Amino acid sequence: MLNEELTLRKLEILCSFVRTGSLTKTADELHLSAVSIHKALHSLEVGIACPLFVKEGRQLKPLPAALYLAEASSEWLGDMERILKKARAKAGVESSQIRLGSMYSLTANIIPRLIMGTKIRRPELDIDLYLGSNEDLMKKLSEGAVDAIVIAVPSENLPEGVQVVPLFEDQLYLASSKKSKPLQSSVDLSEYKDEKFMTLQDGFATTAGFYEAFRLAGFEPSVVMKVGDIFSLMNMVSGDLGRSLLPGRVKALMGDALDFTPLMPKYQVFQHIALMYLQANEANPNVLALAAETRMLQRNNN
Repeated sequence: MLNEELTLRKLEILCSFVRTGSLTKTADELHLSAVSIHKALHSLEVGIACPLFVKEGRQLKPLPAALYLAEASSEWLGDMERILKKARAKAGVESSQIRLGSMYSLTANIIPRLIMGTKIRRPELDIDLYLGSNEDLMKKLSEGAVDAIVIAVPSENLPEGVQVVPLFEDQLYLASSKKSKPLQSSVDLSEYKDEKFMTLQDGFATTAGFYEAFRLAGFEPSVVMKVGDIFSLMNMVSGDLGRSLLPGRVKALMGDALDFTPLMPKYQVFQHIALMYLQANEANPNVLALAAETRMLQRNNN
């Protein structure tokens, strides 16, 4: 029967002692004192309630039971090492791979820079990229389907145990086709009650911001279309099928086809973009490298 006297460390000491045949050599190999080795071997005898050694003068000689236990334990310790390595790999701690989630709108600039910088820090690292909405990526993070995500930080209901590394702040603009761009330098959203609008499907941070801005303007917008990614939405707006509210970070993608006009201050909605990961993963060297690069990008953007 197993008890507290039986530990992996004591079995490791037994294997080393049987192999070296000496308390001193075992102590040197395991960076312990000879006294600690002797105590561990005696404790092992107590734990299994079976004599393992006999004294011959000042020497300690292993009995057949000790030889058998050492041989069997050597194989078992090898199996245990492989089991622990696989367990750490599944947790991402000893893996050369990391699963990163991102919003579509970040893939044109921030995410490539983040991936490149992280790979400079850890050249052997392979990064799998998963794209989706804020809601979808938060679910993946909580379920362990991804190791880290770069999204707009939820304004409420942020789960406990989630670490947040700020990256940058963004805001929504009125996006129009070039031929329908407003004449004003900033728009009064309350004057757009009769306009047709398009937005992303529910679950995206930009969709939540879209409706928040119109709530501040005091009316429900006329939404004629919802699409599944921001690039499709921008193409629809550039085709003059309607207007939308889009984050400033996507300006550079279609600057020749779209006009981005700031909202008046009372309608402005901000997004706080950040790297997020579970606190349980904060010792993961891959996640630490990703967080360090995020902080570097944040400093460079300021």
